[in-house]
Amino acid sequence: MADGAHKNSATFTYDGKTIDLPVIAGSVGPDVVDIRKLYAQTGMFTYDPGFTSTAACESAITYIDGDKGELLYRGYPIDQLAEKSHYLEVCYLLLYAELPTAAQLEDFEARVTRHTMLHEQMVNFYRGFRRDAHPMAVVCGVVGAMSAFYHDSTDINDPWQREVASIRMIAKLPTIAAWAYKYSIGQPFVYPRNDLDYAANFLHMCFATPCEEYVVDPILSRAMDRIFTLHADHEQNASTSTVRLAGSSQANPFACIAAGVACLWGPAHGGANEAALAMLREIGAPERIPEFIARAKDKDDPFRLMGFGHRVYKNFDPRAKVMKQSADEVLGLLGIENNPTLQVAKELEKIALEDSYFVDRKLYPNVDFYSGIILDAIGFPTSMFTAIFALSRTVGWIAQWKEMIEDPEGRIGRPRQLYTGAPSRDYSDVETR
Repeated sequence: MADGAHKNSATFTYDGKTIDLPVIAGSVGPDVVDIRKLYAQTGMFTYDPGFTSTAACESAITYIDGDKGELLYRGYPIDQLAEKSHYLEVCYLLLYAELPTAAQLEDFEARVTRHTMLHEQMVNFYRGFRRDAHPMAVVCGVVGAMSAFYHDSTDINDPWQREVASIRMIAKLPTIAAWAYKYSIGQPFVYPRNDLDYAANFLHMCFATPCEEYVVDPILSRAMDRIFTLHADHEQNASTSTVRLAGSSQANPFACIAAGVACLWGPAHGGANEAALAMLREIGAPERIPEFIARAKDKDDPFRLMGFGHRVYKNFDPRAKVMKQSADEVLGLLGIENNPTLQVAKELEKIALEDSYFVDRKLYPNVDFYSGIILDAIGFPTSMFTAIFALSRTVGWIAQWKEMIEDPEGRIGRPRQLYTGAPSRDYSDVETR
């Protein structure tokens, strides 16, 4: 390992045989037991469904401490970045490990801005989808198809081509996602504008029409930028691990990111904010909240409150604190008086933050609860929520992919298994079965 330091060793004993396994310490977080030679020395594998206790790689990009409610991008706390920085600066940080100077940031923003347009033939590619196709199906297909349009940035062994592919995907994902939305509602595509910032440009492509001018409100643009920032990376989650596994086969970068999009589409991963909003609509009105609170507390009722608590964070989701501020700003701008879903959200949030049942169990509103509220208030249908998540996470996937490609110890992924099928047996002719 490049950065991990050998700390001491752990002793493994089985069937009268004892071996020593190195223990490696990272810069922060739990130590890890190096089991790379376990099979060679013992003929045994480890068994860890979901890999929840397995470090599959070494990474210097993102760190999560779920007990403390801490999320760091390259060592910087997420709340500081969301409050003081903006998405493209965070993209630079994730890609290049340091915050940019003013000149570096200007150059990076210019490179991204100049790559926001899609190859014009891709317009025809969109028209091959049914009108009622889910935006994530379109995004997944179009991202994968980028390798058919941008042949000059698919050689993973060329550092410059890796760089070009990275910039292209960060720049073009807003256009790809916005056009997926426009296609789904039957409106003409709106081309990107170089005079708008990253978030404002995305909102303009989603909501502008040729009929009239659309001016992006800075509060909505700032909220959108924070959503991008807060979802930019999240350590070795399912979609990021998928990108790394696909990349370990030396697949082209566009195929790897498309694999990440496909994994994110799963409702157990990227669909959480959509599920939270669906729950709010099921509740329907503030006066029905006590009924659903009672159901959530009932162990015999399968109903559970979506958007509360988090698998990783055993404390308050650090992203939720910032997202709550944005939600308050957006709802203050747009008003909630005539929106029953948002009225339910505000009342449910208030109850959950005060009710001892939720407080004692640390079931705080998470980032998905607030991001769903914001996206709904802005005007996005729930079908676009995961596509926006994919757009936000693209830079994280790319940073993780590049780190994996540049790792001299990198190997093609090959998880093992605990086989429970039939043992070896002889074939019998069909007449004798």
